[in-house]
Amino acid sequence: MTDKAISPLRRRLIEDIAIRRLSPKTQLHYIRHVKRFADFLGRSADKATAEDVHRYQLWLASIGTTVPTVNVSATALRFFFKITLKRRDLAEEVVSTREPRRLPIVLSPEEVGRLLASARNIKHKALLSLAYATGLRASEVVSLKLTDIDSDRMVIRVEQGKGKKDRYVILSPNLLEILREWWRVARKKGWMSPGQHWLFPGYRGQHTSARQLHRIVRLAAGRASITKRVGVHTLRHSFATHLLEQKTDIRIIQVLLEAETYCPPTPDRGADLLPVPSPLRRDRAHCQAIRLPWC
Repeated sequence: MTDKAISPLRRRLIEDIAIRRLSPKTQLHYIRHVKRFADFLGRSADKATAEDVHRYQLWLASIGTTVPTVNVSATALRFFFKITLKRRDLAEEVVSTREPRRLPIVLSPEEVGRLLASARNIKHKALLSLAYATGLRASEVVSLKLTDIDSDRMVIRVEQGKGKKDRYVILSPNLLEILREWWRVARKKGWMSPGQHWLFPGYRGQHTSARQLHRIVRLAAGRASITKRVGVHTLRHSFATHLLEQKTDIRIIQVLLEAETYCPPTPDRGADLLPVPSPLRRDRAHCQAIRLPWC
């Protein structure tokens, strides 16, 4: 799209988003949902009334829009009305929907072992092992750099994860060896060329995409005959659950995940709790019992 094709109102929205340095994904969602609202109105969104907002939300409900999508739309419209249009009266008309709370799908240790064993190559094995052994989000896994792996301190640096926060996660010896094997293979094939800093390089100087990682997980789950609906976040939930089953302090898990899912915030207990066994670092007898492929 050229500069001439962007309306002054849309340009102002883009500028307001840029000033606040929202993530690229958030920017895309905001612009998309404001455009959808304008398309529904059939005229410029700055001409909207409270009745228009009401009709739009009623329309979203009538077409069966999912709760997460409705709430993202509500957040985008509030930003647009309050920040770009300076119309707090319209922002107050936007309603969010309470999202049903459901228990996450969790794999058993045996299922995780089968999943990792079904990896087609060392890159897939490294990606899957990393996602499970650290509990990282998909975007955090694929955007790791080679310099983020600290084998001296046995930690992995996560730079600007969700919420634009830096943190460290545990690095088990078994996972380190898998990552080193992947690095040797990638370097031999010419993928780790000088100047290339991604741990999992993709095309045109970029890293492997989160979508590709999700695809790798689904394919591995299918080959492992796992009937549960499995995604990258399933490995994150499994990581936390397996630590709980090992009677790990719940606050330690909170620090590792940088989340409040399992307990309230505990700022007084932070990085000092980091040295905790990874689910990949189990005693040999237990590994043999669940037949994990790296034991």
